[in-house]
Amino acid sequence: MSGKVFYVTKEKLQELKKEYEELVASERHKTIGEEAPKILESEDVNPEFISFQEDMDTLRSRISFLEEVFEDHEIIKKPSKENQVFVDIGAKVKLETNGKNNDFMIVGTLEANPDVGKISNESPVGKALLGRKVGEEVVINSPEKRKYKIKNISYEIS
Repeated sequence: MSGKVFYVTKEKLQELKKEYEELVASERHKTIGEEAPKILESEDVNPEFISFQEDMDTLRSRISFLEEVFEDHEIIKKPSKENQVFVDIGAKVKLETNGKNNDFMIVGTLEANPDVGKISNESPVGKALLGRKVGEEVVINSPEKRKYKIKNISYEIS
């Protein structure tokens, strides 16, 4: 256990649970349903065995990671009405930078995908925005200096 809290939406948690069930079923099928390749093929180590072991290690590693997420997760919820003036995880934030407007939703690391407008609460921009209000500006120096002005904050999650 890392002690890290994984922030997830209800939808993402359901997606992870489905993935977990599929991985456990796959592991069971591979260990019980199939015959594992023999370790030795004549006097040489069987490459099929090595590949099988690598696949099983990858599978078990992902299963362990998902179990850690299930133990240490927190569902992203809409904050109280008085706290909705601040940027928090789950906020959709309209930012202005260099005269352009961008919309981002602040999410946990498991859901972050800048290509679809979701940035992590642990990213430089996400960290800098947390706790800020409309009208405030934040400056990020990574990798180049950028100034972001918060134009709007909304919460669309339940």
